[in-house]
Amino acid sequence: MSIIPSFLGRRSLDPFSLEVWDPFQAFTDLAIGGPSGQFVRETSAVANTQIDWKETPEAHIFKADLPGLKKEEVKIELEEGQIVLQISGERSKEEEEKNDKWHRIERSRGKFLRRFRLPENVKVEEIKASMENGVLTVTVPKQPQPQPPQPKSIEISC
Repeated sequence: MSIIPSFLGRRSLDPFSLEVWDPFQAFTDLAIGGPSGQFVRETSAVANTQIDWKETPEAHIFKADLPGLKKEEVKIELEEGQIVLQISGERSKEEEEKNDKWHRIERSRGKFLRRFRLPENVKVEEIKASMENGVLTVTVPKQPQPQPPQPKSIEISC
């Protein structure tokens, strides 16, 4: 057993554990004010919310992976004169009982918020959203491109 892990706040070193010792974890714990790392875990939900944005000829399509959330726990809003699409929600913490012993907490929890500036050619009044199997899909239709004026032929009279 090494003196380094116990010096940096780890109580014991289990040689059969699959957990990898992070020598910088103690410094992170000190920076956030406690050994739990709760702040880091809760704010990681914001950074870990994965959203894809693709543009088709007809629309901008946003897809967000939100496993375990119900549609009632997700909020979609337009802000700043309806040019910013905001997707937010919260992954709730599980109820804990006093007799429970957690071995590992890896799933992110807490609030998340993502904002996207929409281009000018969207129809904000026709935005649609759906949620299926933990995937949120927001479809923002585009206005048709104005056709450039075509040259007009003029016949020459006699």
